[in-house]
Amino acid sequence: MVDPSVYGSERPSWTPPEGTSQRIRHRSIWAVALFAASVIPTLLGFAISHAGDGTSIALVFALAFWLSGVVMALWAAFPTLRYWEGLPSQTRWLGALPLLTISLFLSVALLAAMVG
Repeated sequence: MVDPSVYGSERPSWTPPEGTSQRIRHRSIWAVALFAASVIPTLLGFAISHAGDGTSIALVFALAFWLSGVVMALWAAFPTLRYWEGLPSQTRWLGALPLLTISLFLSVALLAAMVG
């Protein structure tokens, strides 16, 4: 049996600090919300650009929302991956979901560009 006085009262390195699950949840929710907010400006921007009016400010807003979502997804993924073993399973997948979604959509877009 290991003597607890040898290690002191420190928590193991894989145990997440207090409030980590809540921060991961908030960041993941913000990432999904920002990705969803980029959909309508993207559709409007493509409609305007295909109408012959040139570049639309809607595409700039769509890109800004999407990039903000990427930052939030990365901000949620790093602590999720760091403390994977110490987090509840719901928080694990919620923290990884936005980054998995980005990689899925980018993979589909690359495949569509290669085929088309």
